[in-house]
Amino acid sequence: MTGTVFVDTNILVYAHDADAGPKRQRAAAVLRDLWGARAGRLSTQVLQEFYVNATRKVKAPLSPAAAREAVRNYASWVDSWMTPDTVLRASEIAETWQLSFWDGMILAAAEQNRATQLLSEDLSHGAIIAGIRIVNPFLE
Repeated sequence: MTGTVFVDTNILVYAHDADAGPKRQRAAAVLRDLWGARAGRLSTQVLQEFYVNATRKVKAPLSPAAAREAVRNYASWVDSWMTPDTVLRASEIAETWQLSFWDGMILAAAEQNRATQLLSEDLSHGAIIAGIRIVNPFLE
């Protein structure tokens, strides 16, 4: 991976999910590589979704304190703020590429961060949306 890489919620959740098996190992390795390269980026939306999913929606949820600590650790990856322009751009992306508004928000934030890639299991691997290549790290 080269350039700035935006990380979708599911990658963070897998990295902290004790029951995710090989996906946990792969997600954790990808995050370590991004950490070392200082190339990872997130949005506050991703951190919010991570907290909810990691504390409520996985088989062995994190404690709220552990999830808060993870959010604190990843906070340095948030490099830009959501603005009304971000919301408008998200709606354009969602409409143009026939995505959910929330996926549009992820992509608008990635675009705002000048990311070249978005790591996600939810979108089509290899697709280029708004100039950002979608990469499913579990397929590579």
